[in-house]
Amino acid sequence: MARLVIFGAGDIARMAQVYFDRDSAHEVAAFTVDAAYRTADTFGGLPLVDAESVVERYPPDEHDMFVALSYSKMNHLRAEKYAQMKGIGYQLVSYVSSKCTYLSEHAPGDNCFILEDNTIQPFVRIGNNVTLWSGNHVGHDVSIGDHCFISSHVVISGHVSIGAYCFIGVNATLRNSIQIAPETLIGAGAVIMKNTRAKSVYLAQRAERFSKSSDEIEL
Repeated sequence: MARLVIFGAGDIARMAQVYFDRDSAHEVAAFTVDAAYRTADTFGGLPLVDAESVVERYPPDEHDMFVALSYSKMNHLRAEKYAQMKGIGYQLVSYVSSKCTYLSEHAPGDNCFILEDNTIQPFVRIGNNVTLWSGNHVGHDVSIGDHCFISSHVVISGHVSIGAYCFIGVNATLRNSIQIAPETLIGAGAVIMKNTRAKSVYLAQRAERFSKSSDEIEL
């Protein structure tokens, strides 16, 4: 099995270790973070090393890399580490769950993390460094740009174009044939019916607390 180093030491890195070890051709060998953020010598039962010395400890000609970071700073932090690790010679690999229905003839880019129960319809194109958490519907002819994070149970209808550095929250719905501009933030439960503006934020109306308590309601 190919040996893999994971950049990160948080929840996503912990999840990535499980998915790669159980459901891929890669075996996780170690974790790495910037020295300023390393607070232990191990993580997930494996060595945790400084990113500044990872090349010497786990050379790129013997190890691949996966950058397992969140959507912090609208995905720019993950993109920065993606570029840094790629620049020093690592091949950045993607994970596509065996329980994902992937029907597009176009393979995703590198450093993608596509979890179980996603439905990827024909003619979809997925860029580099894209996270698709569990249970999304990605309709036919959709294009997803680089460095996006799509959470869970999002419905993206056909012919939607999503620009780079977008975040889409849980249970959001995007109607067909619209354009989501770069760095758009779409909150949980939002319904998007028109093109968005770059760096705009779209939030759904929040539920309000009812005046009666639950024991006063007849079901």
